[in-house]
Amino acid sequence: MRSYLLRIVTPEKVFFEGETEQIVVRTSDGDLGVLAGHENYVSDLPAGPFKVKINGKYKVAAISGGVLKVSKDATTILALAAEWADEIDLEWARRSQADAEKRLKETKSDFEQRRAELKLKRALNRLKVGSHEEV
Repeated sequence: MRSYLLRIVTPEKVFFEGETEQIVVRTSDGDLGVLAGHENYVSDLPAGPFKVKINGKYKVAAISGGVLKVSKDATTILALAAEWADEIDLEWARRSQADAEKRLKETKSDFEQRRAELKLKRALNRLKVGSHEEV
């Protein structure tokens, strides 16, 4: 299987830059697999799991929203945050989930409700990926 360049960039750092054989990512339109030579494509990325195939094995990460840009030569993801599954602090994710659920119950404004909903989605995604559930 041919490889291609993948870059995953967050506001804090270059999360990953290297060769991959395939990625599987959740877009706003559904799950998408990308191989070398894929047609040009751009999509919004909600919080979701992300798989990177390196040397024949998948490595899983949690992406907390962003944008995907695919070209024939490279794929770039600009993500709000990204974490490898084995680096996720599950206790912190559980606390974040509880805080988001509390805020959902207590907030009145639409803006605060939306922020709490996004926080809850990110926490649930991190818990799912970090617990190595099927993604």
